Amino acid sequence: MGHRTGPLVVVGDAVLDVDLSGRAARLSPDAPVPVLDDLDEQARPGGAALAAALAARTGTEVVLVTAVARDDDGDRLAALVRGSGVRLVAVPRAGQTVVKRRVRSAGQSLVRLDSGQGSPVTPSTEALAALDGAGAVLVADYGQGFVEDPRLREALAAAATRVPLVWDPHPRGSGPVPGARLVTPNADEAARAAADVPVAGLGPMARTNAQALWLLQRWRAQSVAVTLGERGALLTHGQEAPSLFPAPRVQAADPCGAGDQFAAAAGVALAGGALVPEAVQEAVHAAAAFVAAGGAGAWSAPARPPATDLVGQVRERGGTVVATGGCFDLLHAGHVATLEAARALGDCLVVCLNSDASVRRLKGPARPVVPQQDRVRVLEALSCVDQVVTFDEDTPEEALRRLRPDVWAKGGDYSGSDLPEATLVASWGGQTVVLPYLDGRSTTRLVSTVVARDLTAR
Repeated sequence: MGHRTGPLVVVGDAVLDVDLSGRAARLSPDAPVPVLDDLDEQARPGGAALAAALAARTGTEVVLVTAVARDDDGDRLAALVRGSGVRLVAVPRAGQTVVKRRVRSAGQSLVRLDSGQGSPVTPSTEALAALDGAGAVLVADYGQGFVEDPRLREALAAAATRVPLVWDPHPRGSGPVPGARLVTPNADEAARAAADVPVAGLGPMARTNAQALWLLQRWRAQSVAVTLGERGALLTHGQEAPSLFPAPRVQAADPCGAGDQFAAAAGVALAGGALVPEAVQEAVHAAAAFVAAGGAGAWSAPARPPATDLVGQVRERGGTVVATGGCFDLLHAGHVATLEAARALGDCLVVCLNSDASVRRLKGPARPVVPQQDRVRVLEALSCVDQVVTFDEDTPEEALRRLRPDVWAKGGDYSGSDLPEATLVASWGGQTVVLPYLDGRSTTRLVSTVVARDLTAR
């Protein structure tokens, strides 16, 4: 299916998210509250800025149109946005930058501290012009007034007639413009927006569908996908039977940012010519992979990076964390044997998976055969795999620094000294081990066999 060329333009309210993570090992003597030691601060783009940054991670050209206050936090936010590969079109905002600070320990949020306040702004000529060249539009409304301007809403409605427009609504927002290709409320947002819909006596799924159908008409949208957390998403086009897209089962405790990832993935897919059901399916799996990798809290790697919730729980029990890595393109019996052997070495197995870009650099432009999201999904379906973390670099060293596994297991014809990660793993007391593949099994051999058979058949 063809699609219009041009960047994905993300429009909405940007905020600065800050995590303050520490170790809670004692209670305060003057109140029954935990005392956090060794605090680390990690800042990241939030709101519409997070959605834009996540979309840019796919290699998509992304433009963010938002309001930025002229203060230190605003400068910090703008630098984070530009550092994520997003072109920023900033409209000045009066007042202070909205900052959301989460205080966390052992992967759990203890309290959130919000400061700053959004206010309506007037979009600039450059901001409106960015929509004219869009290949697709994503509106990330965080209820701070940016998308309430009549001129901007008129431009968004006009864009919806030309290119796919995804709208991620907010309870305090002004609602989508008519003609949106896809609107993505979560279950609570849909219930609030459709509070007048009679749902007495309906089961949970029927209730959600009734609300989605009502919102479809109210918003004059082409489709509505209600996100249901770990249950996936329910999509309706107004037809009698909606489509349910189940989410992969993942180990995750921090869903922060999952909605932004869902909307970003849907926008990227539609920009690439996908049909709405295809985009929703991709978005469901992208959101699941995002929370499995630690969610927004794992945005970057600070000096003492937070472990995922699963790894933290295993360590708190005194268990052994095992990690392994690779491309896992065309999963075969040799891979499975190695993964099962690795899992037997400890109490959880985390797979560090090369991203598509990383595989192309290592294996050549014809690889991977299986795209990243599908490789993640297949690995997560294996009972021996507890978590999958993707990395974009040529080696998994940054991922290993985040995880700090007790055992780093690799399959293949190596000696321990041949593995470049061995020294890194040893630096925190970990051990590298080699688990040989089954004889005669390799992805390269599989690809060669398929190509040879295809040539013979011709």
